[in-house]
Amino acid sequence: MESLGLLGHSLASAKEFNAPKRSDLTMANKNGKKIIILGAGIAGMAAAYELGKAGYNCKILEARDRTGGRNWTVRQGTTETEINGVKQTSKFDKGQYMNAGPARIPQHHVTLDYCRELGVELEVFANSNEFSYYYQENAGPLSNQKIRKGTVKSDTRGYVSELLAKVADKTSLDSPLTKDDIEKLTAYLKREGDLSTDYTYKGSSRRGYKELPGGGHQPGTIDQPYSFSELLQSGMMNNISGDYSFQQQPMMFQPVGGMDQIPKALEKQLPGIITFGAEVQEIRQTANGVRIVYKTKADGKTKEITGDYCICTIPLPVLKNISADFTEPMKNAIRSINYAKTGKIGFQFKNRFWEQDDRILGGITTTNMDISQIWYPSYGYLSQKGVLIGYYNFGQNAVDYGDLSLSQRQARALNQGAKIHPQYSKEFENSFSVAWHKIKYNEGGWAEYSASDLKSYYPILNEPQGRVHLAGEHLSYLTGWMAGAFESARIVVSRIHEDVLKEGKVPSKVG
Repeated sequence: MESLGLLGHSLASAKEFNAPKRSDLTMANKNGKKIIILGAGIAGMAAAYELGKAGYNCKILEARDRTGGRNWTVRQGTTETEINGVKQTSKFDKGQYMNAGPARIPQHHVTLDYCRELGVELEVFANSNEFSYYYQENAGPLSNQKIRKGTVKSDTRGYVSELLAKVADKTSLDSPLTKDDIEKLTAYLKREGDLSTDYTYKGSSRRGYKELPGGGHQPGTIDQPYSFSELLQSGMMNNISGDYSFQQQPMMFQPVGGMDQIPKALEKQLPGIITFGAEVQEIRQTANGVRIVYKTKADGKTKEITGDYCICTIPLPVLKNISADFTEPMKNAIRSINYAKTGKIGFQFKNRFWEQDDRILGGITTTNMDISQIWYPSYGYLSQKGVLIGYYNFGQNAVDYGDLSLSQRQARALNQGAKIHPQYSKEFENSFSVAWHKIKYNEGGWAEYSASDLKSYYPILNEPQGRVHLAGEHLSYLTGWMAGAFESARIVVSRIHEDVLKEGKVPSKVG
């Protein structure tokens, strides 16, 4: 969606929200309307939190025995059973964890505002680390070599600057640029690419050293740059632009102790409001409200709950199989949206060899192998043990890994990762893998809208069905981000509050 230019940002919308106020409700109706919320993920709990401030009576039905939805931190003892019945229990040591879902927060996202308000302590997430690697297979002369990202970027910047500096001397630039402009441009390119006096790239200290400088008579030795042709054939240059994305900033954040500190902080604000183990069976409209039929996992009994409004945050792949009083266009829209196929595996190692041997502290290694990415933990630096993400893959790669048994996923990811880090076999202790399209109550990573989906279905999904409103990351232009869930919840909260005021049951405001 970013490549299509379909994603906006939340700077404006994060500031426009006016939370409903308790003073809007009359003394006669001091508890407000009853709102039934389906799902105790970020969107569901954020909606209950904001409505609760204004005195609304909120009830949340959550199918799981935990809050957070896709905001899920796997720790020691975490148990999960996939849709096909495959069960695993985490054997991570106490204090070790992996964020199976969201793992980083950009600085401009409204998520940070909620962290501040809820008292969630943050630390830096190293989203970009020039000391992590590119590793490509079957990609020219640089194949099967782990090369520092900073080295590739420096060589690329040097050669591209050299080309532009040479073009700047051509008469074709005489029209748009004056002679003075060209001189300033070439001066900039010389600095940008660290070019020699004849405007050619011959390598520099920016790309790193063959032998590091140090004390005494150790000035350091700069290695020879890779050729431009080698870089082009490797395809590594194609990954650099990811660092320029507005959502993928080098400086990002994570909660101290795991991403689930955010849902835990929200849950703390909602005592007695969440019913766990409640699987929604039906979503019905009544003459003046809603009726939700659900089954309790503890005893298998079917129960009902009624309310004035419903906020449904159930992911669309799950919602499409729940009987609901929706219009045919809405049902069709729900069925039509694809969700990302994505997976992760966390590896616990005896020693943090990536720090000790490779000098990589945080960041992400990128490869064209089917593991796609290796994430190094941005917490517990220089301690003994650690959990890194052995793969974070997408699309068919995620499907292929998800189709393997747990032991096969582990073995394949260890084998692939060992091509970059041969220490894997010696240091490995245990793993936990997640195939999101096989996780019950999610059945996918996040909504993936095409341009035609945004035109045909997105507007329908964002419109209420009577007194039922949908919310979640899939009801935003920030799909896959917690900010999308927060912002969609705010929109629905505002709409419901406006409807309540319009009903004429609030004759005056009480201070």
